[in-house]
Amino acid sequence: MYISELKVTNFRGFPSEPTAIEFKEGINVIIGQNNAGKTTIIKALEILFDNKSTKKLNINDFNHDIEIEKLKSVPPKICISAKLLESDNEEPYSDELVTVSNWLTNIGTPYEAIITFEFFLPENEVDKYKKLIGSMISTDINDYWKAIEQHFLKKFVSRIYVGNPDLQNQVNSSELSRFDFQFLSAIRDVERDLFKGNNALLKEAIDFYMDYDIKNDRDLNENEKLEKIQFKKDSFAQDSRQLLKSLKDRMSQGEEQILKYVKSTGAGIDNSKPIFEGEILDTELYSALRLIVEKETGIKLPATSTGLGYNNLIYISLLLSKMQKDSSGEYLGSNSKVFSILAIEEPEAHLHPSMQYKFLQFLKSNKESEVRQIFITSHSPNITAALDLEDIIVLQKLNIETEESKDVIKAAYPHRVFETKEGNAQYEEDKKSKDYVKRFLDVTKADLFFAKNIILVEGIAEQLVVPEFARKLGLDLEDSHTTVINIGGRYFDHFLKLFDIEKSPYAINKKIACITDLDPVRKKLNEESSDDTQDEVDGDSSNWEKCQPIFLGLNNELYKYNKISNKLVNNSESYSSNIKVFSQPIGLSSTFEYELIRRNPTTNVFVTSSISNKKELTELFEMVNRNEALEEIIKRIRKSKFKTELLDSFQSGVLEDHRDNKIALLASRYLLSVKKGEAAQEIAYLISTDKEDLISPPDYISEAIKWISL
Repeated sequence: MYISELKVTNFRGFPSEPTAIEFKEGINVIIGQNNAGKTTIIKALEILFDNKSTKKLNINDFNHDIEIEKLKSVPPKICISAKLLESDNEEPYSDELVTVSNWLTNIGTPYEAIITFEFFLPENEVDKYKKLIGSMISTDINDYWKAIEQHFLKKFVSRIYVGNPDLQNQVNSSELSRFDFQFLSAIRDVERDLFKGNNALLKEAIDFYMDYDIKNDRDLNENEKLEKIQFKKDSFAQDSRQLLKSLKDRMSQGEEQILKYVKSTGAGIDNSKPIFEGEILDTELYSALRLIVEKETGIKLPATSTGLGYNNLIYISLLLSKMQKDSSGEYLGSNSKVFSILAIEEPEAHLHPSMQYKFLQFLKSNKESEVRQIFITSHSPNITAALDLEDIIVLQKLNIETEESKDVIKAAYPHRVFETKEGNAQYEEDKKSKDYVKRFLDVTKADLFFAKNIILVEGIAEQLVVPEFARKLGLDLEDSHTTVINIGGRYFDHFLKLFDIEKSPYAINKKIACITDLDPVRKKLNEESSDDTQDEVDGDSSNWEKCQPIFLGLNNELYKYNKISNKLVNNSESYSSNIKVFSQPIGLSSTFEYELIRRNPTTNVFVTSSISNKKELTELFEMVNRNEALEEIIKRIRKSKFKTELLDSFQSGVLEDHRDNKIALLASRYLLSVKKGEAAQEIAYLISTDKEDLISPPDYISEAIKWISL
């Protein structure tokens, strides 16, 4: 059995329309922006499944985003419900099924059970409510909530129903007690809660694992186990009596002095007198135990002397041990828990990134804890990168534009955008995309789940320079919560499936700007090719070669040209409105470096130390700016295939001598000279230190930054 769905209505940030969040067996990690409802989900689960949690809510637990007229006519009501489903490999008539037998709404396979919490004003108080609240004339919504708190909140009641909520069958407390809900908040003092044996958590763990060799011996029956354990307890009692006798012998003279005033104070009536006597049980000595940490060198230190993160891991491990103990039918009989839930809020608050990864791997692989479902809230890309896509739930608070603009909370499920049924034409492509995203979901790319807006780029150059250009435009990307992610090539389509909200209801709704290159190509006409140019480019790269824009269309008798080899640009209209593609002007440009020079032909600051032919490029900049003859500029280029083709094109008359071609030549030569990684860092630094505004951003990059910042 597992919790498959949680529905939340009018609770804290969740609106008055029910919001459903789907879960899976095992680990569920809930991530998203601040104030998106992550902690509220954990609190909702606690209200439903923790028998000890308070069910009395306060006025701030209501969602206050309710129209005044609606608040006047209907008292606010909080509703939380969970659906539990049968697990795939669950045994027939399992303890879980027996526990929720009164909760069932479907007795088929898989069975389905529902539990519902409601916090509401009883029917006999509703008329009074309508009369008082309905008569208010204030236009300030806060006045209405104050009146509700003052006059009616104390009359609200809580109920937990099971099965069909319309039937209002209340939960049996004994059924709910079979659930074990443990919650670790982000703010906790584990040193206070952990390190003495008389602490409840440590004491319970010790008691459960005491004589564990006997308790876990499968060759013994229950009576034999009890006899062996009782024998050890009796032996301990005999040993303790010897200790107490030794202690009494040491104080035989002192006892008379301690009690010498008893008779004179009147306490010795009827010749009675107090004496020291005692017995030590093994359970009483738990409090003498202390948790210490022993180093490899043999040095022993109190656990309170170790780091907070380390102590949190110890605490969690003990909590898992306690949960295992509580689920043991042999140990607790019919009082054992049949369904255990562990909820952890922001584990990264106390753990180093490498420990976060190790901790997540432990939770995923550990089979001893007996925890049926784990819920984790997090802001950490390190934790997200350690997960499978199937483990991730992305919560978003979105503003829906209606007559009265209001916020809603939406859950997105990254793995489900790739769930095409086998046999569907898209199945293999979606499987390929899912595998790609899973492989490349490292710490930096995991940030795509947390940022409000994303700029996807295909290389290190754009990743470094886009934030700098944004600052030049007065649009710091941090202000719009935008992150720039380098996907390492033209693999946009794999990632965009995560955000294409018109194609999948499970996609993440956020603005995505794709900055990509046109990369024009050409192919000799005498080489065999198919009729579909785009298919040729994408599927037969050996027959196509890069083409500098200056050569596009110059020799149609020899080459077939394609101004755009990037299918993302060609298919840009097929994505939903939250995704937009930005690239260089078609037919005039090719890549970022080319367009940077085409946009800034009058400055040679881009001739940086990493470029080997600095002298040549510097002179080319000067010649272009002096508007020298195209032939002279070509002659200055060092001997190369590029130079030969330029001369041939010029001398045959197909390459004309005008300024646009001179700038195109300069941009091409620069592109052929740069080493992308080093040049990107140098260009980013030049932009950041450009106080005189000598450098202008390419138009397509400016447009992307402005669009994403709206």
